Amino acid sequence: MRRILRDLKILILTNLWLVPVIAGLVGALFYFAAPPPPMHARMATGAVSGGYHAFGERLRAELALQGFSLELVESAGSGDNLSKLGSGEVELALVQSGQELALSDDARSKLNGLGVMYREPLWLFVGDQVKFERLADLMSLRLAIGSQDSGTQAVTAALFKANHIEPAQYSARWQQLGGNRAADALIAGTLDAAFFIGPAENALIQRLASAPNIRLVSLRRTEAYLARLPYLSQLHVGEGMLDMAQNTPERDIITLGPVATLIAGEEFHSSLTPLILEAAKTVLKNGSLLDPAGSYPTRPPLSLAILDQAEYYYAKGLPILQRYLPFRIASLADRYIILAIPLLVLLFPLFKAIGPIYQWRIRARIYRWYKYLREIDQQLYKGTLKGDIGAEIKRLEKLEDELAQVEVPLSYSNELYQLHMHLRYMIERLHALQQRTTEEVQVG
Repeated sequence: MRRILRDLKILILTNLWLVPVIAGLVGALFYFAAPPPPMHARMATGAVSGGYHAFGERLRAELALQGFSLELVESAGSGDNLSKLGSGEVELALVQSGQELALSDDARSKLNGLGVMYREPLWLFVGDQVKFERLADLMSLRLAIGSQDSGTQAVTAALFKANHIEPAQYSARWQQLGGNRAADALIAGTLDAAFFIGPAENALIQRLASAPNIRLVSLRRTEAYLARLPYLSQLHVGEGMLDMAQNTPERDIITLGPVATLIAGEEFHSSLTPLILEAAKTVLKNGSLLDPAGSYPTRPPLSLAILDQAEYYYAKGLPILQRYLPFRIASLADRYIILAIPLLVLLFPLFKAIGPIYQWRIRARIYRWYKYLREIDQQLYKGTLKGDIGAEIKRLEKLEDELAQVEVPLSYSNELYQLHMHLRYMIERLHALQQRTTEEVQVG
């Protein structure tokens, strides 16, 4: 055991030169590696009373469990959310499907869809005395079409356009009003009808559903609308689905609606994608009144590019390491494992050279002593040995004492012993030469 430990010590000391080399390579790895993803992002959600903000609050709470901070930024709606993405004010935004089509190709190319979070039904509530069959019936009514630049107004405008009702034809009685202000006016009777967009569970939608003097109506000709507006989807709402006490709606109805899409801007760090999507999946796992459990998130609309990380998530789920490790640790491991491959490529020939270099270093500890023997041997051969032979003998004997302190691995002991023999042989030759010289002097 002592011999093994001694050989190990020699091996380590002989290859200490590897320490700065490996340290330099590892240092270069960390220096050139991309920085870890930030643990903070900003997301535009819309008004505090809206469905986007409610979803954002749930998503923020879920992400906080992973140590990730999500800052919610209020906005005027989907159009404003896209503007904030384009300006870099936020990295993420919830946007109503179809809104991105209004952007230029260049502006849209800078955005990436992470996924559809849920469906957003379009609700048309009317006063209990209002007769409604088709959208044209709203022309003479006091109607709220959604606040300016809101997603509600964008959808209603598209529906009216499909009916060849252009903005110039809008009734003077129509108002750009949405949210709680529109709900208050409808319940108070100062509006005859109003459009709203939001999940069935949204507090505003639930408030309208429970109001006794208004009713929810069905949109007809939905197939015709879908053929012209493919970013919308058809939703079936069963009798009493919104409010069973008030039996809202009073019969099965059909409506249309976009989907809430989570979009990332240029400033978004793509490696955060699986973290965000997994948190969204957890938030949405139980479904809603209209969306079955486990239905969302799903792939974003085709009008948006999708990040590779999102494509991988929908195809295979979380990356392997993130299934077992916290996101911060797993993301670092993913990055450095990939970057470690070129490091190993560099280290392989280095470690391959350890054997020959180690052999050379050990033999160098032995062979350097032969320099002195070679010098004396050459002088003896040429007969040019000068100086006191006794001094040369003492010099070699001193070297012999020093050589006794040299340690080499057991496998190299034979070369060390040969050096001892050669050194002793040279000392004996010098002794013989010294004695012969002394005798010649005495005879002379």
